[in-house]
Amino acid sequence: MSTFAQRERLLLADLLEAEGPEAPTLCEGWATRDLAAHVVVRERRPDAAAGLLIKPLASRLDKAMEEFAAKPYEELIQLIRTGPPRFSPFQLKQIDEASNTLEFYVHTEDVRRAQPDWTPRELDPVFQDALWSRLERSARLVGRSAPTGLVLRRPDGQTAVAHKGTPVVTVTGEPSELLLFAYGRQNAAKVELDGDENAIAKLHESKQLGI
Repeated sequence: MSTFAQRERLLLADLLEAEGPEAPTLCEGWATRDLAAHVVVRERRPDAAAGLLIKPLASRLDKAMEEFAAKPYEELIQLIRTGPPRFSPFQLKQIDEASNTLEFYVHTEDVRRAQPDWTPRELDPVFQDALWSRLERSARLVGRSAPTGLVLRRPDGQTAVAHKGTPVVTVTGEPSELLLFAYGRQNAAKVELDGDENAIAKLHESKQLGI
């Protein structure tokens, strides 16, 4: 049975292939080739991928990114499609779902929403609930450096506190859109913000959201 992570993986690979290696993305400074290299490094070079969180390893990450970005683009796409190597923990279904559902959804939208003719995806309620469940668990992590208090709210009223503080900004939208906002894609997320005007402006401009 296909999982959400597997589905989003294939959607991302198809989209990267369709757009080609030089298309823009929402990731500052990255074209599609760079994004594809990031996905592959994250799964196949955990020693380098740790540089995403551990600053002393950042140079190792940069070197690995350069090496993979220099590979033929078609090879990168195929590595994404086939997934992690045999003994990777990402091969385990539970770890794949927990780690990659959000990763692949966000990066798919990084490519889609950077194109001038993008249109919203129709996401089924089950997937929206799955995204919300994961966002609830990661809200404090991705919002830990927010410059204001931050509350994420679904249209049905369910909320998650991403950052305690004042003044408070409440961001309302579908889980898929809240996810993009909380992961630093504020300008691309279809959400409504309620709170102090200065706090809203500060939150919208902040580059401190996400991991």
